[in-house]
Amino acid sequence: MEFVNIVIAALFMLVIIYLIAQVLLKPIKLLWKLILNSAIGLILLLTINFVGAYFSFILPVNIITILIAGFLGIPGLLLLICFQLLMA
Repeated sequence: MEFVNIVIAALFMLVIIYLIAQVLLKPIKLLWKLILNSAIGLILLLTINFVGAYFSFILPVNIITILIAGFLGIPGLLLLICFQLLMA
């Protein structure tokens, strides 16, 4: 009977450790995804600025535009281009 109690306690402890690990790792995964998407957004912004320089078109590169391009991807870049054209 004592052996069964030890096995149940060990399984319960493994479940608790798994749940705690999941709670601690979720924010790290989200932060990593945000950094990766922002880096891709920065590369795309710089590419648009490089190509747009031939047409006198430049998008400002700051944290807001990088995050918009990172979160929204290509539609975000198109949105930034439309805003820049509307403001010009």
